[in-house]
Amino acid sequence: MANKSVAIVSGAARGLGRSFAQRLSSEGYEVLAFDIDRDVLEIPGVEGLVADVSKREDVETVIGAVNELGVLKVLVNNAGAWKRTPVDSSWEQALQDWDYIMDTNLRGVLMLSRAAIPYMKDQGGDIINISSYYVLPARSGGTNPPDTDLYNASKWALNGFTDAWAKYLEEYKIKVNGMCMGAVDTPMLRGLYPDEKLPADMAAVVMSSEQIAQQLMDIVSSERTGENFGAWVGEPVSIGEQPPVHRRITG
Repeated sequence: MANKSVAIVSGAARGLGRSFAQRLSSEGYEVLAFDIDRDVLEIPGVEGLVADVSKREDVETVIGAVNELGVLKVLVNNAGAWKRTPVDSSWEQALQDWDYIMDTNLRGVLMLSRAAIPYMKDQGGDIINISSYYVLPARSGGTNPPDTDLYNASKWALNGFTDAWAKYLEEYKIKVNGMCMGAVDTPMLRGLYPDEKLPADMAAVVMSSEQIAQQLMDIVSSERTGENFGAWVGEPVSIGEQPPVHRRITG
C-alpha cells in the first residue's frame, strides 16, 4: 500500500467532486475524499472522511491520513461555496457572506494546498484548483452575473494561487492548474431551478460531470502547468492547444 498513488478530493460528496473521486479511483489511485456531507462515506472504492476544508484541524486530519494510504500525487481543490450576494446588501450580511464564501473557496484552498505540498515535493504531482469559466473571456451571456460578486471574486483570486504556485513548485515537478467550466449537470446547478429540473434548452446542451472528470485526467496526464483549462457549453470538452505564457491564466 505504501507505494500506491494517492489522490485527495475535497467537496466530494456529490456532483463534480464525486465524479472526480470515482474517476481517479477507476484509474488506480487510492482516493481520500472528504466533505461536510456524510454522503461522502458512501462512495464505492473510496476512503471517505467527514471534514470541513475551512477548518484547520479538519485539514490536518485529512492530510494526516495520507501516509496510511500511500504517496500523495494529486490534490483536487473542489470544495466550493456559492450564493447570491447583491451589492446593496447590508454591511452585516455582506460580511457574513464573505466569511461563508471565502473560508471555503480561498482559505480552504490555501490551507489544504499548503498542508499537501510537503508530501508532494519529493515525487512531484498535480494540484488542480476548480474554478469557473467566469475568469475566462466570455463566449456567451451570463458570465460574471452581477448578483454574485463575492463568488466571482473568489474565483478570480484563485488565479493568483494557480499562477504563483505553478511557478514556485515547477522545480519540484508539481504542476498546478485551474479548471474553469461552464454549466455542468450537478445537484448545485439543478438546485437553482424549481423542482431541481433543468430548462429543456439547457438540459439539451449542459456538460456532464463525467466529461469534466475526463478533462481532469487529461490535465494530470499532460506536462502542462500554470493554466486555466476552459470547458464551455456546446463545445467539445478537451484541454486544447497550449496557449502562450501571457494568456494561460485568463485567456
